[in-house]
Amino acid sequence: MYNAKAYSAVSATSRLASATIPRRDPAEHDVQIEILFCGICHSDLHQVRNEWSGFMPTVYPCVPGHEIVGRVTKVGPAVRKLKPGELAAVGCLVDSDRTCPECKAGFEQFCPNMTLTYNSPDKHTGAVTYGGYSDSIVVDERFVLRVPSNLNLAGAAPLLCAGITTYSPMRHWGVTKGKKVGVVGIGGLGHMAVKIAHALGAHVVAFTTSASKKEDALRLGADEVVVSRNANEMQKHAGSFDFILDAVAADHDINAYLNLLRRDGNITLVGAPEKPLAVSAFALIFGRRSLSGSPIGGIAETQEMLDFCGKHNITANVEVIPIQKVNEAYERLLKSDVKYRFSIDMASLKSG
Repeated sequence: MYNAKAYSAVSATSRLASATIPRRDPAEHDVQIEILFCGICHSDLHQVRNEWSGFMPTVYPCVPGHEIVGRVTKVGPAVRKLKPGELAAVGCLVDSDRTCPECKAGFEQFCPNMTLTYNSPDKHTGAVTYGGYSDSIVVDERFVLRVPSNLNLAGAAPLLCAGITTYSPMRHWGVTKGKKVGVVGIGGLGHMAVKIAHALGAHVVAFTTSASKKEDALRLGADEVVVSRNANEMQKHAGSFDFILDAVAADHDINAYLNLLRRDGNITLVGAPEKPLAVSAFALIFGRRSLSGSPIGGIAETQEMLDFCGKHNITANVEVIPIQKVNEAYERLLKSDVKYRFSIDMASLKSG
């Protein structure tokens, strides 16, 4: 074991603060990574404040962070995938049971025994996993990803969550050139969805409640922008979409969007409203439409997403902050006061 610098929370009401945490030394198949940037995901805030106590109670001290990019510093003797000095990334998973049907199919994100990057039982140490708000991390090579060298690393970090969360359902539902795709909500997830759908060749329509976001959405790659409060604008698109990605985490009228789907069209939820959404059966029945949800992707698909983003030079729009401003960033996140993701420059950890 060795000691690493980190920022952690010691309770649901405490601020994140400087701490020292134990990390395992690299074993035979392990990769040790110096963390250069770590994105801030809204789930970090929920986890730190134990807001998911009903199904995923937080174990303290909690070191969040699952949008990790860095440089390999050491590898175990059996590692063939990466060498010291190369760029590497870690997303939301650091292990799975590798034997279940989901793992064998390449869907580690559905493994019933997956190990999350933080706040999961750590089978190596017997304690809990610690995330990317740290100067280094040690991960089995199967769960370490390559980062295209042309990408800005601060902007690449959120690809490990926001990128794959939006890419995976688009691939699953066959978003390609000639398809009409809607993106509901232009925030941390939605802005990535617009970029990815545009790069996949789709005709992209962004939906927003705020007319002030129109220019931004067009800059991100939307072909059209609809202010969803305008009934006439919505009606113009009735029955015309192949696929809609819904990235809204607040309560909203899902039926207004179901009615925009063509026959066999699909809406996939990636935002997670706190209360159940009221779904009209008729909105689904007429048109054989479907409503589904999607989390992140498996390891192979996440690598595919990174390579795709490298090819199309796609990164998240980020505001880079030092680790010392992480608590302020959490408060701003609650007010949606960021365009569109925070990325922590982990070099700042060296100054305390």
